[in-house]
Amino acid sequence: MEEKKWWESKTVIGALVAVAASAASLTGIVLDVETQIQLTDCIFALTGVVGGLVAVYGRIKASKKVV
Repeated sequence: MEEKKWWESKTVIGALVAVAASAASLTGIVLDVETQIQLTDCIFALTGVVGGLVAVYGRIKASKKVV
């Protein structure tokens, strides 16, 4: 089985969204299943964007040249 980081897993992100939705329901906020799925997809896409930005920032701040 191939390995990947936990934040690259839709299952883990989805589980975290489900836990957050359950916790939110205790405060009166209710998220239906479709909203949870959309939220999971958005978070998953956002991790890719953040990863790309961090990579660009790291390259700009690097003290050595890539050869």
